[in-house]
Amino acid sequence: MTESPIPEAGRPAPHDDATAPGGPTVHEGPTAHDGPTAHAWAALGGPAELLERVSFHGPDGVLPARLPVRQLARATVAACSLAAGELSALRAGGPVPEVRVDQGAVATAFVSERHLRIDGRTPVSFAPLSGFWPSADGWVRTHANYPHHRARLLAALGLPADTGPERLAGTLREHPGEWIQERAYEAGALAVAVAPVTGTTHPLVETRVVGAAAARPLGSGALPAEGVRVLDLTRVIAGPVATRSLALLGADVLRVDPTRLPEAEDAHADTGFGKRSTRLDLAAPGDRAVFEELLATADVVVTGYRPGVLDAFGLAPADLLERRPALVVAQLCAWGWTGPWSGRRGFDSLVQAGVGIAATEAGADGRPGVLPAQALDHGTGYLIAAGVLRALTDQRTDRPGGRHLRFSLAGTASWLQHGIAPAAPGPALAEPYDPQRWVVGTDSPYGRLRYALPPLAYEGGPTDWSRPPGRWGTDAPVWS
Repeated sequence: MTESPIPEAGRPAPHDDATAPGGPTVHEGPTAHDGPTAHAWAALGGPAELLERVSFHGPDGVLPARLPVRQLARATVAACSLAAGELSALRAGGPVPEVRVDQGAVATAFVSERHLRIDGRTPVSFAPLSGFWPSADGWVRTHANYPHHRARLLAALGLPADTGPERLAGTLREHPGEWIQERAYEAGALAVAVAPVTGTTHPLVETRVVGAAAARPLGSGALPAEGVRVLDLTRVIAGPVATRSLALLGADVLRVDPTRLPEAEDAHADTGFGKRSTRLDLAAPGDRAVFEELLATADVVVTGYRPGVLDAFGLAPADLLERRPALVVAQLCAWGWTGPWSGRRGFDSLVQAGVGIAATEAGADGRPGVLPAQALDHGTGYLIAAGVLRALTDQRTDRPGGRHLRFSLAGTASWLQHGIAPAAPGPALAEPYDPQRWVVGTDSPYGRLRYALPPLAYEGGPTDWSRPPGRWGTDAPVWS
């Protein structure tokens, strides 16, 4: 097995002119390249000439923030849509279809978890002990949505298991933010001191070609990823959004979770559309054998665990590609793949706090702010799906061999902070935004769902998933 080095082509940098990757956005028109879309497409290795097929419409006044969230959001969706159209054209034998992205649909999908209703009930996104808290010298952000993270946070601070928000707040005020952060880290809990903007940057995507094995032929298909088998080893939002997108495009996606690590059912009700979900204990010989059988015919593996966590199970990218030389392996982490924080746990909200986004979006009262969406999660999710689709195309047109792709929330944050120049509103500024245009209902094993439609948009592409989410972890560990 041979490997080529991972390039740094995805590293963002400031841009000043309309032709540079992060330059000012041109609102409409298939011949005027959108700067952020061009940057993302180039980072994914996409042919520049296909950018002429991309245009945008819909309301400009969406996802308002000091940082250019709207431009990031629509660019990631456009890149994913274009990658889907490119693979569709390869399989159908025709031209790459036009991509016309609706900014209203993008804005709605980027907060899909907020639009979700389950039998009329609004899911709770953040637990009482998750959020911003004053520390002795500033602010910290905690994440305690999962029971095990809540228990670890309280144990790290010497607090009883029944501690409520008021007592937690009192304890956090007594300690410096960095002390809280490091104490939590050592205990496997999640707390990050709110930091100013740093100069540290991370690549938007890293890609390497491994070996020269020929990928199996896909043949023709009604959808670009039809017949592609995807093992989904991701959790929470970013990874599941990626695999939810691949499922929309026809892939057979099977999510595999550990038997002893809980998942929020409400989160799965949002991100489980189009795919199936099972649980396996990879430390148990029987379950491990089942997983190896699945891997033996998989085309794609997407992982969302901290660097090194899956290595102990023989699931490091090199090991996977040794067993499946034409596999596409896409990895996601929180804090980037190099540096002292690369092995730490993280979520979108914590990365926002740790890289200076929360400080940039702070209110007049000095309280840290947030982006109008979990934009690092959702944006990275669409980039991962785009990277997988491009890899599937490249394997069959440009260069055979396996693919190892790496993404991070920190990389997407770097791009948002340093690689996208804010754009002046376009001519559609006055168009009203009504998110309910892109919210529909369906019956599911969870009950009646109201959910946001997918924003991917290429001519002739799907407009909704083929199936609602099933109950988390209840499907058989077999391919369809």
